[in-house]
Amino acid sequence: MPVVRFINQDVQIEVREGTTILEAARALALGIEAPCNAVGTCGKCKVRLADPLGYSEIERECSHRLSEIEQKEGYVLACQSAVLEDIGVFWESKADENRKLQILAGGESFNYHRDPYVTKQFDGRNTIILGDGKPLGSEPGDTAGEVYGIALDIGTTTLVAELVNLKTGEHFAHESMLNPQSAYAQDVLSRIHFASDDGLTTLYEAFLGAFAELRDRLVKRAEINPAHIYDVVYSGNTTMLHLAAGIDPTPLGSYPYHTNLSGNSYLPAKRLGISPFGSIYLPPIISAFVGADITSGVLASRLTERKGVTFFIDIGTNGEMAVAQNGKLAATSTAAGPAFEGMNITCGMRAAPGAVEEFSIDEEGNVNYKTIGGMEPIGICGSGLLDIVGELVRTGIVGKNGRFVKESEARYSEKIKQQIRLTEGKTTFYLTDKVYLTQKDIRQVQLAKGAVYAGIVALLEQLNVPPESVDEVLIAGSFGYHLRERSLLDIRLLPRVFKGKVRFIGNTSQSGAAAFLLNKTFREQMKALVESVEKVELANTPDFEKLFVKSLNF
Repeated sequence: MPVVRFINQDVQIEVREGTTILEAARALALGIEAPCNAVGTCGKCKVRLADPLGYSEIERECSHRLSEIEQKEGYVLACQSAVLEDIGVFWESKADENRKLQILAGGESFNYHRDPYVTKQFDGRNTIILGDGKPLGSEPGDTAGEVYGIALDIGTTTLVAELVNLKTGEHFAHESMLNPQSAYAQDVLSRIHFASDDGLTTLYEAFLGAFAELRDRLVKRAEINPAHIYDVVYSGNTTMLHLAAGIDPTPLGSYPYHTNLSGNSYLPAKRLGISPFGSIYLPPIISAFVGADITSGVLASRLTERKGVTFFIDIGTNGEMAVAQNGKLAATSTAAGPAFEGMNITCGMRAAPGAVEEFSIDEEGNVNYKTIGGMEPIGICGSGLLDIVGELVRTGIVGKNGRFVKESEARYSEKIKQQIRLTEGKTTFYLTDKVYLTQKDIRQVQLAKGAVYAGIVALLEQLNVPPESVDEVLIAGSFGYHLRERSLLDIRLLPRVFKGKVRFIGNTSQSGAAAFLLNKTFREQMKALVESVEKVELANTPDFEKLFVKSLNF
């Protein structure tokens, strides 16, 4: 059988003929990312053959994601390269880059009194652990002051955990990391598909490993015993909750889109490495595609208590959104896809050091950008991507239809002309010699922003609310916090009548999870609220496809 050797890692594995390089890497627990679920569309699993001419050793497909230069240098897509003979492979791990991701820990919250679900009482000999006032177990001695919980935001891309003292209400520490499931599939639908193809255990074990790492970091910083953690709140979209619980999400992937778990429920926490009396709380779920993360956000932002019309949106791969009007709530979601996370973008990357996060073009045509960490640019993250496209549209380099304007028709300066070149016959905008944006990349942004814009318009139309009647727009999420209002309006991701009404409120999924930890009454309150939410299914709204096509224009 052929042998695949990963030279940088100094490991090798014997595989059956026809095994892909990616499959070989995963068998060795090497973290080659394939966020498109290994279908060859994202181009993120590039590896280089030790012998650039050794293509006879593999069977390739989907080379369209590689430039001519890359192909000559021996680069292939690991997910599409089947091994036929012994082969040597160079692959650079992104583990260090992923550890340095820029992840927003918390979000807006509000003042509330402390009334946790888990409490403790010392009876003179033992400490009784209580859940909602009912005995769960006991511990020898007086440990009544040692009662902790973890509020966990389970994002499609990132995980954010916070350790909270349930007795005092003190917020001890935050820790965050990349969601390891994203290495297998980036967005919700591809993750459901991966799970349905016997990948559920893989995703579940990946999550448990990540939770253990976050837990260990938290208890080390706080210098506590993990056995004194009793309550864990999972806040995430509906698919992420299924995968974090090890529950099959397959029914979410096809009509009628029902769930295999219910919100406002409790799960055993035996595999989390906390107290044997601990449990996991799942906040109420609004629908199959509007999850507990939005419930947490509604709680943290006090959405239904705001006067007038308030639009709440988490800009990300799932495009979850809600409208509050005089205390009534309606919600929906739209599949924006992974472009906002830098996926499916030629030079796209996550928000790690070296990523372009801000971009502008001044009146003289000078290009200005800022990278995370102040390093030389090595790629473009989501906020930088929207800035770049917004500026290209604003300055007339890219037309409303998303195409680069022909030089003969353009009015931009000589300086800008130097940034625009033909690459393999395609017009490309260069920030540096190695970081650029292609016509295909702009198309990906159009598809993502068009889905969000169409969702906003359709939801408001369903409620008979004109966009200009919206009083306030709340943008939630770690990704959304780093965006600029001008870019969102320039690319028409948000209706332009939202100008001046936008406020960024951060990771309310996490801050809402902390509220669920510290006050048990919110659990029943939000259950009642969620039951009254009007669930809007965009697929059933009249002419949504036509609206989506119209929404592609900038």
